[in-house]
Order: sequence, then structure tokens, then C-alpha cells
Amino acid sequence: MPDYRPGEVAALLGVSVDTVRRWADEGRLVTTRTEGGHRLVDGADLARFLAAQPLAAEPDGMTQSARNRFTGIVTRVERDALTAVVELRVGPYRVLSLMTREGADELGLEPGDLAVAAVKATNVVVEVPPG
Repeated sequence: MPDYRPGEVAALLGVSVDTVRRWADEGRLVTTRTEGGHRLVDGADLARFLAAQPLAAEPDGMTQSARNRFTGIVTRVERDALTAVVELRVGPYRVLSLMTREGADELGLEPGDLAVAAVKATNVVVEVPPG
């Protein structure tokens, strides 16, 4: 399971690093410390934290192009015999993708993973960045 630095969490959620640190200090977001004293957020803990947060309303008048890529954290993967539902939290938004189970298995998608939702028209394609 991946670990995320507070700066990565802040960038993914559209908040400041200070906000991430405050959440950790308040006990809202579980972190661990490296031997050097740096904070890390476990991907599964981040997914649980995000899934418990209310979704923000979309800004009024927001428009976007037909092709968009949204980097976020996988918060849920539900697999059945043929399909999988993958949920990502991207900043204040929730993105869902319905794909084949085989596709989700090949990507190795699990809550806490970093993934990219590529949106074109009505299709959402989930990608896993290299590394």
C-alpha cells in the first residue's frame, strides 16, 4: 500500500499542507513518522478519511473541456464476477468508473492507490501513474 507525504495529500485534496498537518494533529487523519521525523499518510487510511468526508458543492458556472484528467485517491473498489465499480476522491469531488473486473484486476486497484480518471464524453477511464 502506498504512503503519501503531506504535500502530496494537500495537492490531491486542494488544501494546504498546514491543513493536512492540522488534521493529523487533531487525530482526524492518521499519520506515521519516518526515522527522520517526516509524516506519512497510509493510502488505506487516506481512503477511509476521504470516504467519510462530505462532498463539496460544485462551483457555480464551472465549465470544462471534453477531455479531462483528474488525479485522486481510490476510496472504493467493488468487484463482482464481470464488472468493477471504482470510486476516486479528486479534491472535493467523487468520480465513479464502471469497468470490467479484469481491467480493475490488471490495474491492481485498491483503496488508497493513486489513480487518474480520464474523462471523455460519457466514459471514465482509470489509469495508474507509473511508479
